[in-house]
Amino acid sequence: MLFTPLALRGVALRNRIGVSPMCQYSAVDGRATDWHLVHLGGFAKGGAGLVIFEATAVEPRGRISPADLGLWEEAQVEPLARIVRFVESQGAVPALQLAHAGRKASVRPPWDQGGAPLTTAPGWEVVGPSALAFADGHPLPVALDEAGLHGVSAAFAAAAKRAVRAGFRAIEVHAAHGYLLHQFLSPLSNRRSDGYGGDFAGRTRLAREVVAAVRAVVPDAMPVLVRVSATDWVEGGWTPDETVELARALRELGVDLVDCSSGGLVPYAKVPAAPGYQVGFAERVRRESAVATAAVGMITTPAQAEEILAEGRADLVLLARELLRDPHFALRASMALKAEGPWPRQYLRARV
Repeated sequence: MLFTPLALRGVALRNRIGVSPMCQYSAVDGRATDWHLVHLGGFAKGGAGLVIFEATAVEPRGRISPADLGLWEEAQVEPLARIVRFVESQGAVPALQLAHAGRKASVRPPWDQGGAPLTTAPGWEVVGPSALAFADGHPLPVALDEAGLHGVSAAFAAAAKRAVRAGFRAIEVHAAHGYLLHQFLSPLSNRRSDGYGGDFAGRTRLAREVVAAVRAVVPDAMPVLVRVSATDWVEGGWTPDETVELARALRELGVDLVDCSSGGLVPYAKVPAAPGYQVGFAERVRRESAVATAAVGMITTPAQAEEILAEGRADLVLLARELLRDPHFALRASMALKAEGPWPRQYLRARV
């Protein structure tokens, strides 16, 4: 199963191994660099079927850190397009994750003081659904007003148009890990009393509007994916039941795959991390929402990845840390599973 093709709308993945978006904090003025070319290009030549580029901010204040990728202006298109062309030349499908950090914005890269908040320049004002800080020491976000909310949807749509011009073949909307859209979803961070808060319909409204805005501006043949945190792992927070209901709504809006992660909303959540600990979320969404899903989280061996797919628990597996350890995971997996792998001709001498 791992090396069978997967069709998503008008795009065919050569296998079911995907690269999960991983922030590199190596951009300059939002522009991709040589680091991104080598980092992402390595996964493509290593045999992955889908390469999802890291969280890319749709506006400057939507960056996590000053070193994040962005796609809010035309000058950022070509540096990404250069990498897209190489990824495609190696037979992989390039996808872009569009994101807005909301109240988790304006921090340092993780290796700089542990990603501490930027309390002085070059820090910036952060926004969110309500005036609730992410954690002690983090800035108090400004609650988005109606104009700001419409501006967020418009920024996602404008960035999606630029992504199409850059040559991306799929778009993923980031609604997980405690970033802006997830902040609206969860009652832990959304205390609004207007049409963007309160009940399930209100809390999911911005996510639905953003997805609809993106779907409206990309080609019909282009898949749209959404990454969700299926649970906050905190009582009173976002739940797996709500994830299933949201996935049904996303399917109706033209979403082709739901990428099922978890957590990230609050720093005090107790996440029971273990091999495959999030796979059950992908399985349930796939079964109960009738939409394709991706499983992610501590998937580290070919046998484990194969089993997830063979048992019908997900349609795609996404790897992150394991690919950092071994960018050629797909080639190694093809050997372990005795499958025909996508070996570059330059590397055929290493195939056993």
